Amino acid sequence: MMRGAGQQPIIVLSQGTKRESGHQVQVGNINACKTIADVIRTSLGPRAMLKMLMDPMGGIVMTNDGNAILREITVKHPAAKSMIEIARTQDEETGDGTTSVIILAGEVMAHAQTYLEQKTHPTLIIQAYRQALEDMIQWAEKKFSRDVDITDDKEIAKVVRSCLGTKMISKWMDLAVNISIEAVKTIRVEKAGVREIDIKRYCRIEKIPGGRIEDSQVVKGVVLNKDILHAKMKRRIENPRIVLLDCNLEYKKGESQTSLEIMREEDISAILEQEEQAIRKQCDEIIALKPDLVFTEKGISDLAQHFLLKAGITCLRRLKKTDNNRLSRVCGARIVHDTSDLRDEDVGTQAQLFEVIKIADEYYTYVTSESTTACTVVLRGPSKDVINEVERNLQDSLHVVRNVMINPKLVPGGGALEMALSREIEQQGAKMDGVKKWPYKAIGLALEVIPRTLIQNCGGSTIRKMTELRAIHAQDAANWTFGVDGCTGDLVDMNKLQIWDPLAVRLQVLKTAIETSVMLLRIDDIVSGTKKATGGEKQEMMPQ
Repeated sequence: MMRGAGQQPIIVLSQGTKRESGHQVQVGNINACKTIADVIRTSLGPRAMLKMLMDPMGGIVMTNDGNAILREITVKHPAAKSMIEIARTQDEETGDGTTSVIILAGEVMAHAQTYLEQKTHPTLIIQAYRQALEDMIQWAEKKFSRDVDITDDKEIAKVVRSCLGTKMISKWMDLAVNISIEAVKTIRVEKAGVREIDIKRYCRIEKIPGGRIEDSQVVKGVVLNKDILHAKMKRRIENPRIVLLDCNLEYKKGESQTSLEIMREEDISAILEQEEQAIRKQCDEIIALKPDLVFTEKGISDLAQHFLLKAGITCLRRLKKTDNNRLSRVCGARIVHDTSDLRDEDVGTQAQLFEVIKIADEYYTYVTSESTTACTVVLRGPSKDVINEVERNLQDSLHVVRNVMINPKLVPGGGALEMALSREIEQQGAKMDGVKKWPYKAIGLALEVIPRTLIQNCGGSTIRKMTELRAIHAQDAANWTFGVDGCTGDLVDMNKLQIWDPLAVRLQVLKTAIETSVMLLRIDDIVSGTKKATGGEKQEMMPQ
């Protein structure tokens, strides 16, 4: 509402619109961020608590993965929605560090509150935060990181161990480490000097309930939850010739409703014969290439099955597009959209073994090759919930291996990097002058939330240990690898514990947390209103 020259109120916003502005909005945003951070604060570190979430359908999710927790929570506040979004960004970019990024963003926002209450302008706070972020990225890359030899599996294994130490799968550490390294090495491809590791497309995780977690393995090739179409088809073929199709092996039906008017009796048999000839032509075009296996994304009619069976060809139908693409990588075949286009060079010959195996009550098709660049991780476990959690953990560790392969630099874990950066920021802040130095130093204090939360989660004495840790880092610049042992709460040199994180993950945590805080601090007005009147209001508005 505004007042004009004659002091008459002028209504600008429509009725039913809520408007919050100024300091009230900033405080509201900060509180929303703190609340989201508090929800998953206990899920950080090796002594992390699990969260049990129930969805509206009655399904249960048990996890300590920050992104998985926040994905299941429904929130109303716009700032809280932004926080949930950054956990997803972190998960897509680096696969790990989702809990850290939320806790850090919440803490950075909380430290801004003090300065906002002292009437410091948000723009000054933002400039200080941006400056701190630039400095931290430089220090992390040049001062507080070390290179890693990616040809040495033992070096990479150390990184994966520190990632998995905080997860449920840590009890089967060696198995998980070997699976992650083997899977990523299998799908690694070098094209024109660029290293490509596409986990989403070429590394599938097949979950099979039953058995023990120790039975999980990496299969070099493709595993499909499919069985052969006819009992007499072969279930095992060595060095098969494979044809991949993306078309129906059925008689083409009309696009819309088709009606036939038959005048004579023999016309029925002529129509049926035509259908048979169309399918026979398709099958003859396939049989001419002498394949052993035919996979198609669409259906195969009984008649086509009959012709292919007579020719000694095994066939499987209704594959997913993604599975067909992986099969193409394994056997070297080209996916063909029409049988009339089939050529001899479209047949895949690189697969070494096709086998249908019965696991529990279901049949699984294995197409394997030692030299392939696509793989499937077969997960076994006692229940669906356990397997789902193991899958989430494995996704994180696969991404960690990928990050190290692409950017082979490591930083110390256990809050050591955060403490080292905090110390540097404090020293740099002392040299600055003007109002900006205080929000700049506040970032250093905010970083301490990571080691502090690690101590809290394993029941340590927070104040005493944090004071000790600050003293260790202040004594000597060479102590930058000192952090918190998340299991006992003691202060340890990370070189001894061998806890190292990929630099890419920690940098992404810092960037995402501070960038989000900056974005939320720039908001000084929230206008929320419904455009359409709801059903109840409409009825009230109607004349009686």
